[in-house]
Amino acid sequence: MSAGLIQPEKASTKAPTCKLKTMLLFPPEWVPTAPYLALPSLTAVLREHGHEVVQKDVNIEMYDLFFSDGFLIWIMARMAMQLRALEAKEAGAGLTEREVDQKALLIAKSGVDVMALAERAEAAKRVTRSEEFYDADKLEWALNTFREVMQYISAAYYPASIVFYPMESNLGYRPGVSKEVLACLEDEQVNVYRDVCRQLVLPAVAREAPDVVGVSIGTQMQLLAGMTFCRMIKETFPNVHVTVGGNIITRLQEELPKHEPFFTSVFDTAIMYEGEHALLWLLEALAGGREIAAVPNLMYRDDAGIHVSKEVYTEKTTQLPMPDFDGFPLDSYFVPVRILPYLATRGCYWGRCTFCDHGQGYFDQYRGMPAQDVVRQVKALKEKYQAQHFLFADESYPPALFKKVAQLLVDQNVGIKWTTLIRFEETLQDPEIWRLAAKSGCCTLYYGMESANERVLNLMDKHVKKSVIENNLREAAKAGIWNHVMAFYGFPGEQREEAEETRQFLLDNKDSVHSVELFYFVAYRHTPMVRNAERFGITIHKQEEYDMPLDYYYTLNEPGGVTCLEAMQLCEDFYQKDFAPWAVRVNAREHVFLYISKFGTNKLPQIYAQLKSGVSISGLVTWPVARGDAEAESDQAVARVHSHSAP
Repeated sequence: MSAGLIQPEKASTKAPTCKLKTMLLFPPEWVPTAPYLALPSLTAVLREHGHEVVQKDVNIEMYDLFFSDGFLIWIMARMAMQLRALEAKEAGAGLTEREVDQKALLIAKSGVDVMALAERAEAAKRVTRSEEFYDADKLEWALNTFREVMQYISAAYYPASIVFYPMESNLGYRPGVSKEVLACLEDEQVNVYRDVCRQLVLPAVAREAPDVVGVSIGTQMQLLAGMTFCRMIKETFPNVHVTVGGNIITRLQEELPKHEPFFTSVFDTAIMYEGEHALLWLLEALAGGREIAAVPNLMYRDDAGIHVSKEVYTEKTTQLPMPDFDGFPLDSYFVPVRILPYLATRGCYWGRCTFCDHGQGYFDQYRGMPAQDVVRQVKALKEKYQAQHFLFADESYPPALFKKVAQLLVDQNVGIKWTTLIRFEETLQDPEIWRLAAKSGCCTLYYGMESANERVLNLMDKHVKKSVIENNLREAAKAGIWNHVMAFYGFPGEQREEAEETRQFLLDNKDSVHSVELFYFVAYRHTPMVRNAERFGITIHKQEEYDMPLDYYYTLNEPGGVTCLEAMQLCEDFYQKDFAPWAVRVNAREHVFLYISKFGTNKLPQIYAQLKSGVSISGLVTWPVARGDAEAESDQAVARVHSHSAP
């Protein structure tokens, strides 16, 4: 049977025999500023059908734990134990070069006043959750304190590097290599998530006694943490059914069934694509109410081997309940007010960009809700959760919906602040559209410009005119909206002078571009470009050991274009030479969003880094912030940071 859509009423004629208690986990690492939408969306459907659900944001719980005196004292004891073991080994067989380095680091960290560090960490949390948040100097101090704490914690997991936002932690294992992923799950030395699981997850599972645990892995940075949780839950509670889902699982649907250890020792089942009804029907199958083979979107193992469902169910957005955040720690995030994510569409209405793989998470492409339903649900969420700030987490907000929602928000005096991702569009050139958006509460917008050269944009199948880009940015800025522009160098076929055009465009339009992210092209595995590499003039280089790849190294078939290495160097040059006008020290998107909401303007000089003359910005910086003292070469140094992508 070929893959296709099924209707829920056709999946089974059996009635479920009982309701199963389910615990849903959101693992690290993600931005600790707002809930992620996956769990509340799943929870809403399960609760609507009578299932008991416990949803747990382990990501924010982990950061809260890390920045506490109890955990830091525990880390100090862990390091002392490691140091004693190394000293004993040195007296006998001697140390390896790596162990010598580890010992030196542990000795250096033994001089840290842990109680003073813990006091600063607690004070930093108070800053982020109070009105002091809006003092940029205090917020920068708090963020740097968090980074200092993470450096201290990292020493206990040497040689791992565990960092605060942005999510760049490195445990030394490659997530694209299955044998390394499986090895990492058992590594007591570097895998900090084993201790997070012991202290936060396993006690919760023991206390709640769920029948099923679901772990959502939406980003590659969550893969090792999510798999670690699955492995330890399955090992400790063998009678609990462990299922895993999320965008990364969907992207790995061809690879995971080739690696049986994942299905025997890490999880029991895996859900591809959208998971609301697939999870519901899995619970019914586990309760004896339907055949597991009839559950769509599912990968599972039985005595005959590993099976991948050929049936795919695509959610109907107009029939889904609004997200259910009950049980989420809404006041624990590192922001002074509640921020809620909301999704009005599934997929991307444009859906043609040849470099993009965001649509891989959906079997079908674009679907959306009517504007009146969007506003009705937003009003209900605002009232229920006393939240006035919303992240519209759509892949790219459709222009027709953008205009209709803004009008309804104004007409109904809803009184929210919001932000979203959006395309440059010819239908958005009227200045009144932008004034209406700002009046409706739109504070910040994130644009995927990619290039300022029209030939390159046509190669990408974006088909946007440079004049339209300039118009949209100018009118949005005039209306008081903060414009964040994303672009990249090195699209196959791009010439050096065309890359330069993008750089010059940003410099020429800095008055209407408030922040910038500039990347180099990455050949993501599930993009049209990689599937049709020859047509785009590139050769994809696959390495056998990378048996769970999400992107590939590539080379150009013809000389003359910007190569991958040249694109990386152009990025480095941009950040070192040209980035000063956009170097912000308040670096999370939600933080910038709240500053604009608070002060009512996109003119926020207080959140930009004040660099001394002659001091360059080093590294690939996108949302730069000053480093903590322990890391900085000077108090004006700027860290390598990368902004998160949309959920």
